Amino acid sequence: MKIFVAMDDTDNLNSRGTGKLARDTAAAIMKEFHVDGITRHQLFVHEDIPFTSHNSCAVIHVEARETDDKEWLFETAKECMLNDFVEGSDPGLAVACADEVIPPLIAFGRDAQRVVLNQEKARGIAKNLGIRLEGLGGTEDGVIGTMAGLGLAKGGNDGRYLLCGGVRDMTGPADVDSLIEAGIDAVFNIHGGEVKEGRIIIEEGKSAKPCPVDGRKILFVEDIDGKYHAVKRG
Repeated sequence: MKIFVAMDDTDNLNSRGTGKLARDTAAAIMKEFHVDGITRHQLFVHEDIPFTSHNSCAVIHVEARETDDKEWLFETAKECMLNDFVEGSDPGLAVACADEVIPPLIAFGRDAQRVVLNQEKARGIAKNLGIRLEGLGGTEDGVIGTMAGLGLAKGGNDGRYLLCGGVRDMTGPADVDSLIEAGIDAVFNIHGGEVKEGRIIIEEGKSAKPCPVDGRKILFVEDIDGKYHAVKRG
């Protein structure tokens, strides 16, 4: 059973980002459950929306045993977030089983990428769908991006992975076989062809950034002068 743990607006300009907090939270969750990955989702950038740098949210994908595991996951994530609360942030947290994220919430996620939304709508959807949602400080505006994250994660074709198997531990150029072994499902060039072998150029000190595509973890590459270069998308 897949359960999504979504968080948003957890940082300020001088603190670690939401991605770092999501990875730390995932580490705590991994003591009890398998974490399939963490995805980052880009939200609408607009002058009426307060954000730190890029206005993105993060979603931890957990393989749980039963529906009741949601409460443990929520309390564990909440403790991690409150222990690392940063003044000036407006964090939100939500946890939902994949089958609870139905079309209206997926549509809300898409809307959050193109229009300005409000807490009332986010909280209304959470209440109607029986999804536990909480603001954990500040204005609590993070509840908007948090609910959007659930919808975007369930959609399965948005954003990129912040954590995916052992891929983050591999930095710099890597062979396709090594990337597959580390947790990527496939490598495709931007024109649609699958790359099954060879060396992928990845910036030194950086790791590959695969994207979720129809339930698979896909790394996109671009052919530049006969060499495949990893592409950052989402």
